[in-house]
Amino acid sequence: MKVVIAGGTGFLGQALARRLVDDAHDVVILTRDSTRARPDIAGRPVSWDPTAAGGAWTAEIADADAIVNLAGAGIADRRWSDDRKAELRESRISSTRRLVTAVREAARRPAVFLQASAIGFYGTDDSGREIDESFPPGDDFLARLCVAWEAEAHPAAALGCRLVILRNGVVLAPDGGAGRKLRLPFKLFVGGPVASGRQYVSWIHRDDWVAMALWALTSSDVSGVINATSPNAATNDELSRAIARALHRPSWLRVPGVALRPIFGEMAGPTLIHGQRVVPRRALDLGFTFVRPELEEGVR
Repeated sequence: MKVVIAGGTGFLGQALARRLVDDAHDVVILTRDSTRARPDIAGRPVSWDPTAAGGAWTAEIADADAIVNLAGAGIADRRWSDDRKAELRESRISSTRRLVTAVREAARRPAVFLQASAIGFYGTDDSGREIDESFPPGDDFLARLCVAWEAEAHPAAALGCRLVILRNGVVLAPDGGAGRKLRLPFKLFVGGPVASGRQYVSWIHRDDWVAMALWALTSSDVSGVINATSPNAATNDELSRAIARALHRPSWLRVPGVALRPIFGEMAGPTLIHGQRVVPRRALDLGFTFVRPELEEGVR
């Protein structure tokens, strides 16, 4: 199978690419500058510009079996200024639009289009109720961003592709993503719950995310929206205690929400102070088996 991955040099993209290469698939990584790609990158790097129409990279789409779109600036990498929010939106909208256009123009269209999104789609919800794929979108910045992002991918289904949208939760792994950021304060003996600690964190281990992406690519009966989260969401208190136990550190320094807003601005609310209890109802109903569904094992 030939798989083209946009955003394939990142935290999730490289994990998926390595697994695909290990399984003897042909993997193409779309990157803004293939000449500067890391020498250890998994997959064959090909240059693309998601802000410009056309390009030599479209030839890779024309004989691909699957497209995976993970492109987009990091949500929590920087404070959300107006310019940063515009960048978060444009980096997702333009890349998805270009990929769908390339699929439309291809003489032979890929069988499956795997599109990343996020559980931010649902907005924040501190009620503790379980949120599955049937829930409507929220109305904050992240929710509106996810709605617009997913909408750009919808035409792929009308073009004959099996469209799967993975709404990603907080992805844990030792070498990047949220795992690295969560671990640091505990290693420095200043870790602890954030705000009330009662807000839910809907997490998934990267091993399970990769397995779910592969399952979605290869299972012909999987289409539509899938929540990429563990079945066992945890409160911020529970997550903090699990990290502390794994690192043999205390979990005692509670960070009040009021102290986070001056540092993180608008981003503090949906990413730190509030949460949502998202469950992978459709993945379970369709028979997906998690590798690391339990919090303690996932954190370790």
